Amino acid sequence: MKKSLFLTDMFFVIISELLALILFAVQTPDLAQDTVAVNEAVQGVSRDFRTMDRHVNTSGLDYVVLDVDGKKIFSTKSGLSESINAAIAHRDTIIDIKENGETCGKLIVYNDGVQTVRAQKQTAVIVFSVAVTVECVVCVGYAVYLYLSVFRPFYKLKSFAERISNGNLDIPLEMDRHNLFGAFTESFDIMRSELKKARAAEAQAQLSKKELVAKLSHDIKTPVASIKAVSEVGLALSPHSKDKENYTRIIGKADQINTLVTNLFTATLEELQQLTVTPVAFESSKIGLLLENADYLRHAAIPDIPNCLVLADRLRLQQVFDNVFSNSYKYADTEISVAALVSDCHLNIVIEDFGGGVAQDEISVIKEKFKRGSNSANIEGAGLGLYISDYFMKEMHGVLGVENGEHGLKVTVTVALC
Repeated sequence: MKKSLFLTDMFFVIISELLALILFAVQTPDLAQDTVAVNEAVQGVSRDFRTMDRHVNTSGLDYVVLDVDGKKIFSTKSGLSESINAAIAHRDTIIDIKENGETCGKLIVYNDGVQTVRAQKQTAVIVFSVAVTVECVVCVGYAVYLYLSVFRPFYKLKSFAERISNGNLDIPLEMDRHNLFGAFTESFDIMRSELKKARAAEAQAQLSKKELVAKLSHDIKTPVASIKAVSEVGLALSPHSKDKENYTRIIGKADQINTLVTNLFTATLEELQQLTVTPVAFESSKIGLLLENADYLRHAAIPDIPNCLVLADRLRLQQVFDNVFSNSYKYADTEISVAALVSDCHLNIVIEDFGGGVAQDEISVIKEKFKRGSNSANIEGAGLGLYISDYFMKEMHGVLGVENGEHGLKVTVTVALC
């Protein structure tokens, strides 16, 4: 509608300009004097030539009367040509005044054609100026209309698309549904709503999956704990060394299953922040028990732990030791050296196997998520153990150091002291 109105206005303005231009081009100004009025002026001047002080102009023309010597003796108004030369230059009409057949003076009739042409030019300039002004006003108005109805909504759409691409689906697209982008913007906002619903459904599905894994982990751990408890009773009561060895293996496998189930649970979490870490103060002597629990194959000799007070989450620290020993079992399968010492307000637990370690250029990446050394070929694993352990130690204000030792891979678990 506004577009049609703009085009109509511009059409009429341009037509008006063309008509004014045509009229100005074809119009020929009438520069000829009115013969009847000139004759009337000549007769009046001839009649009153000797008494010009009482002469009355009845012709409606402006003129000057000169005597035979060229001296002005009458003028209808000031500013008229007062000599023959000036009259010729101004293209005035010059007529002889005769008395008894002899020339007694001159009548110079003022030529107003120049003023007529000047007035016509001024009129044309005014018409064109008004037309151009109207055009400018209409163009400015239409430019404002385009900005409000096209460009500004487009910029809003651009900002909205950027918010959508950044994942912000909460802010609706507030726009006038009656502008040029009305239906388009409404479709955009519907898309935002559907994306928000889809994201919420996906988050709910992920949560349900995690809840299912957590439930299954709990259900699996319960019978495994029972198997381990029964095996420990059997180990304590059995008089035969062969039975004791079998019970020990069953206990070790139960511990291994428990570790694998824990890894299964943690591997389903998309963000480690969902794993709570709550450091508390406890005696360092309990770390020896954590190491014994982690070394279920009994490949290590657990040393005496220096007496001190440490700050850590026992559950998460147990997981760290479980992951370290489990990696040693899988990738080295050798004896394990364990040492404990206090240094710089920290308790350092140094665990080293005799498997030769990993390539030097892999040391800096094996703590990253899903990263494993080249010695892990054909060995089952997800590459999460050291990654999760490193996160746990940072949350407990400690450090997990990994390097190649003298005999194999050396892992230093640095626990903060209180």
